[in-house]
Amino acid sequence: MQADFFLDVILEGSRRMGALIRDLLAYAQVSGLAADDADAIDSGAALENAIRNLDFAVRESRALIESASLPGVRMREVHLQQVFQNLISNAIKYRRKDHLLKIEISARPHAAPGFHEFWVRDNGPGIEPEYHAQIFALFKRLQRDDGRSGTGLGLAICKRMVERYGGRIRVESELGAGSVFFFTAPAADII
Repeated sequence: MQADFFLDVILEGSRRMGALIRDLLAYAQVSGLAADDADAIDSGAALENAIRNLDFAVRESRALIESASLPGVRMREVHLQQVFQNLISNAIKYRRKDHLLKIEISARPHAAPGFHEFWVRDNGPGIEPEYHAQIFALFKRLQRDDGRSGTGLGLAICKRMVERYGGRIRVESELGAGSVFFFTAPAADII
């Protein structure tokens, strides 16, 4: 029995280390891209792929995800997909257990010419204002994470990817009222 316990500890530690290495690699790879590596992509397709990758978590949490028609942007599709995937995954991970999770994804032209502003809104527990900037830093997690799994790199990766394309990311939230993550991306015409 004791051997099984130690084996479980070792396997869990290995799993967490593998996730950390994957997240660090994703974070490091974004900075190595040249500015002209971006493509005009359909952000709706990137969102669909992100939701497909999260299919098990979405079904298990019974999350209701609604999205509007999304515009074309100039990014690598895998990067936009990762941003959507991290934001949706966080909404699922930090949901309120006593409510049906609702996630809304939409976009509009941004005040800055040539950019679209996207948002991912959830009805989760919300985030205290003093943590709004901290959550985008490397290895920073809220004190109230309650032992949830994760590397503390998901939002830092989102920030790095969005900023790589000249955009910005921010959160508006208050405790008990859900969260809205906003990010901007360069606009592109797609056929």
